[in-house]
Amino acid sequence: MSTVPQNAKSNASAKSARLTIRDLSARKVSAGVAPMVWLTAYSAPTARALDLHVDAILVGDSLGMTVYGMESTLTVTLDMMIAHGQAVVRSSERACVIVDMPFGSYQASPAEAYKSAARVMAETGCAAVKMEGGAEMAETIRFLLDRGIPVVGHVGLTPQSVNRFGGYRAQGRTAAEAKKIMADARAVADAGAFAVVVEKTLEPLARAITAAIPVPTIGIGASPACDGQVLVVDDVIGVFDLFKPKFVKRYAEVGAAMRAAVAAYADDVRSGRFPTMEHCFVATPQKTTKKKALPKSSRK
Repeated sequence: MSTVPQNAKSNASAKSARLTIRDLSARKVSAGVAPMVWLTAYSAPTARALDLHVDAILVGDSLGMTVYGMESTLTVTLDMMIAHGQAVVRSSERACVIVDMPFGSYQASPAEAYKSAARVMAETGCAAVKMEGGAEMAETIRFLLDRGIPVVGHVGLTPQSVNRFGGYRAQGRTAAEAKKIMADARAVADAGAFAVVVEKTLEPLARAITAAIPVPTIGIGASPACDGQVLVVDDVIGVFDLFKPKFVKRYAEVGAAMRAAVAAYADDVRSGRFPTMEHCFVATPQKTTKKKALPKSSRK
């Protein structure tokens, strides 16, 4: 069983067809395929770096914390999501791009959700939107699907409801919690979501949800049994290093490397080692060409 999508094996310069929601919705591990790879991205350079290696890029509202320094995702706006979604779609060719719906843009009513989601789809060119919530969002998911907008669900810990949860603690610790999260996952899948993110739930529950619903589950702090995994790219590469969630595996320390590079640059400038003449522009003397003398016979 290959762990790398076939398109990812081709030369990086070769343009591949962009993966679609139909491609993703068929990727249940129980069918014998490799787990999907999802990561967040918010900028053009990051999207280009991820594009060849992932199945889906999620333009997550986590950008509120990682990019803008907000304390939570609650103050992220629709305009922010659209601007970052545009950058990611423009700078990727292969990965399926999904954009988070921010807090307050879809909860009021199905009609309000459609108005917001239609803007996201039309202005970014993304393939789908993601919405947090369980059974209470089923009607909205159906409403959007009936109007041509594919949806990814999100159950378990839903960060936009952090105040209701009283923090970012793992979910499904009690029988009642586990029962509700399972019901939420079933409701979202039954409503037509083509995939469901399962966040920060106890492992046996995430495993059970993956077995219970027909659409792929995408785990984040959930279970290796999920049909795919997603993480915040800033956590993965060590750019966001104020704290590291338990469910994150760090593959690089880009933040530390960045600080070291900036410190070296500052030291060079202050000590006069940068810039040198090799970094400057100087005028190049122009060569003068002498006119050839005409033959005497042709002179007047």
